[in-house]
Amino acid sequence: MIHQSGNVKLNMKSPHRKAFLRNQVIHLITYGSLTSTKANIKEVRRLAEKVVTFAKKGNDFNSRRKVKALLPYKEDALKKLFFEVAPKYVERPGGYTRIINLGQRVSDTSHVARLEWV
Repeated sequence: MIHQSGNVKLNMKSPHRKAFLRNQVIHLITYGSLTSTKANIKEVRRLAEKVVTFAKKGNDFNSRRKVKALLPYKEDALKKLFFEVAPKYVERPGGYTRIINLGQRVSDTSHVARLEWV
């Protein structure tokens, strides 16, 4: 029996969490890096790895449809994903991102990290 194999709730309701993760992945694709709390970064990483895995198969109809279902907001982020980000990882079997720990925030001592492409 495998316990705790699902998503982390991040203290949000399901629609809010889904929109939050989508927006964070779009930010990662657009700007190349993302700085947030470590828990948020770990969940964003899961979605970003899935999206790149779909996109690296090529710019065919099914790959585009699957990625568009996960990231429906920004068309320019999809173009950048398919034509700039995914082609770099065609030969790589996984692990497209890295997490860099940045220490703790002074205000609330939460652990902060940066997510970036390898």
